[in-house]
Amino acid sequence: MSLRRAFPSLAAGLALCLAFTLPAKAAGLSGAERRMVATVDAGQDRQLALLEELVAINSGTMNLLGVEAVGRRVAREFEALDFQVRWIPMTETGRAGHLVATHRGDGRGRRMLLIGHLDTVFEPDSPFKGYVRNGDTVTGPGVNDMKGGIVVMIGALRAMKAAGTLKRADITVVLTGDEERVGRPVEIARRDLIAAARNSDLALDFEGLATEEGADMGSIARRSSNTWTVRVKAKPGHSSGVFSDAAGYGAIYELARILDAFRQQLREPNATYSVGLVLGGADAALNRDATGGKASGKANIIPGEALAMGDLRTLSNDQTDRIKARMEAIVRDSLPGALATLEFTEGYPAMPPTEGSRRLLGELNAVNAALGYPPMRELDPLRRGAGDIAFVSHIIDGLVGLGAGGEGAHAPGETLDIPALRRQTRRAALLMSRLAAR
Repeated sequence: MSLRRAFPSLAAGLALCLAFTLPAKAAGLSGAERRMVATVDAGQDRQLALLEELVAINSGTMNLLGVEAVGRRVAREFEALDFQVRWIPMTETGRAGHLVATHRGDGRGRRMLLIGHLDTVFEPDSPFKGYVRNGDTVTGPGVNDMKGGIVVMIGALRAMKAAGTLKRADITVVLTGDEERVGRPVEIARRDLIAAARNSDLALDFEGLATEEGADMGSIARRSSNTWTVRVKAKPGHSSGVFSDAAGYGAIYELARILDAFRQQLREPNATYSVGLVLGGADAALNRDATGGKASGKANIIPGEALAMGDLRTLSNDQTDRIKARMEAIVRDSLPGALATLEFTEGYPAMPPTEGSRRLLGELNAVNAALGYPPMRELDPLRRGAGDIAFVSHIIDGLVGLGAGGEGAHAPGETLDIPALRRQTRRAALLMSRLAAR
């Protein structure tokens, strides 16, 4: 018996609800997709309640107990959706661990890897605390990056279950506990994410939604993030002898030469390199966390030590290698009396755009058309930071930014936009259901 015949008032009410909540241009939704949209809309308060719970648990990367506590809370949600959940400790890397949840469907559709993270940049000593709702905006640590993304993911999966489309879906979820500060060695820290990718056909990244002039943007690329350190040793002496063959130029002039050569010689499209810290004098040394340091000296010396730290961001790993080689050549060409060395610390690889990822964005835009939303244009990768999906982009294609929308990620005052939460959850539910069907 049909819903309309058995419960005429309920059916009429559902139709009225959808008429108000779907854009006027929405068309082409199947019955299951309309049920997903209705479930998302009815579940918004539940999503926000879960978000408030997660924000109340501090999960700064180095708060290992807090990260694990968020993992336990999120695990309950996945278990209720018939996922098999396991916690993978990361004692070897000095981090809390990762949550991996798997759901096996009928094997007919594409196998999806959903990527996110449990940690935030806000450690327990951060003054930015609490969860505050003001109209359609929520403020709190991690509401956007990326506890809101976890809430989008779970809300979409709930909608799929309610509509009967989750049962056919092959999905692996990997929520890392150290995305904001990757553990070392990286080979261990990302071992399980890479293993999951090798058993998947595509990746969906639930970090924050990007916008441009008020329009939601699609994203198929992320730049790399690597750190470099230049250290210079030079012959110390009295300033009266500087530039002479015997005394040389000192460490600070040599460092200045290197940094200015970087500025002039490394420019390429989609690449940036920034100097974040400089020290120099009679002596110079970083602190333990490499967040600052000490230098001493006076005006009438030739400085014996100098150092600088910065980052390098590129759109492909080939571009990274090419720019690194240029940097090494610049550093080798030292001024008289000085010797410079260059060290790289690997962070995140690049996720270059691919035609496969572009086709996935096309499938997302088919969902947008069905929902009556405007198409999402491709985001300039210069506007996106590094992230975990890049560790698997050489294995499978993927989409970035299926999570929450908002402002100010990584900074006090970070916000989440509630209407964007609804849009993103609808999009994710419909996209994953369609991917699971073919």
